[in-house]
Amino acid sequence: MASRKRDIPEINAGSMADIAFLLLVFFLVTTTMDIPTGLQVALPPITEEPPIDSKQKKREVLEVLVNASDQLLVEGSILTIDKLRQKTVDHLTNEGKDPTLSTTSTKAIVSLKNDRGTSYDMYVQVYNELTAAYNEVRDAYSEREYGRPYSKLDPSRDKERIKAVKKKYPKKLSEAEPVSIGK
Repeated sequence: MASRKRDIPEINAGSMADIAFLLLVFFLVTTTMDIPTGLQVALPPITEEPPIDSKQKKREVLEVLVNASDQLLVEGSILTIDKLRQKTVDHLTNEGKDPTLSTTSTKAIVSLKNDRGTSYDMYVQVYNELTAAYNEVRDAYSEREYGRPYSKLDPSRDKERIKAVKKKYPKKLSEAEPVSIGK
């Protein structure tokens, strides 16, 4: 009897490439990528001209420092985070009453400076309080002038009102590059 060689059956791999491609597309479509988001800060436009050499009066600038130990210093005095907003509101709304604070709301500047060792959490808390102070004074002014807080104005219908509020209380928040202030 003659022995017959049996043929080994082959697996059809022609559709394997299609399946792998479909799986790859499926995972690409269903996977989400988390993009880290930072603070939304509007920067001034870049110009070729050197900045105007302005000598701001000390009175117009509210100096806010945060050292490496996360201590908050406002105008050289230690202040707690819960009092920062009111101090900033007082500075922005002074209108020349207190000789240590700004003369007008349009000239008022808040200068924020951090130490390189300042924690991110403390930086965000301070920044939020300063932004909240600006929002508070803008809301109060808009409420007095237009009967509605600034935060409730509709950008599509109330463009002139929003512009007027921003003109009265411009957000002049200056941030210096972090340096070593100390502990």
